[in-house]
Amino acid sequence: MDMTWVTGRIAVGGGIWNAKNMEEVARAGVTHIIDMQIEFDDTPLAQVHGIEVLWNGIDDDFKLKPPQVFQRGIEFALLALDEPATRLFIHCAAGVHRAPMMALALLCSLSWNLMEAMNLIQTRRSAVDFPEVYVRSVQRFLATYARVRR
Repeated sequence: MDMTWVTGRIAVGGGIWNAKNMEEVARAGVTHIIDMQIEFDDTPLAQVHGIEVLWNGIDDDFKLKPPQVFQRGIEFALLALDEPATRLFIHCAAGVHRAPMMALALLCSLSWNLMEAMNLIQTRRSAVDFPEVYVRSVQRFLATYARVRR
């Protein structure tokens, strides 16, 4: 299974696609999934294992992403991470663009510095690429998110 642990509780990776891979995800202790791929909804595969899924699919089209995409993911992730025994897997089809972008938004919403969060994700998962437009999408979200939190 294509899954890289960025922190002790947050993993980033590629598509799950089938029941055998979902079994591996469950064995790894994953309790929650943010599925960023528009190509496939993991929900039916995850239900068997009691894993909660947010299907937050978007295209990997190198266009600005709306803040609502990040808001949905962050709300889901923060609720999940409020429970001490949960583990979150954020994935897309290949684990190169969309999932790392959501992981970046999540780490920054948890008070990480943008550059430090990008470095951590890229250090742990060398296949990650942060296109400038996706980083800008995260920055736009964080600007609105910071205003909402105040």
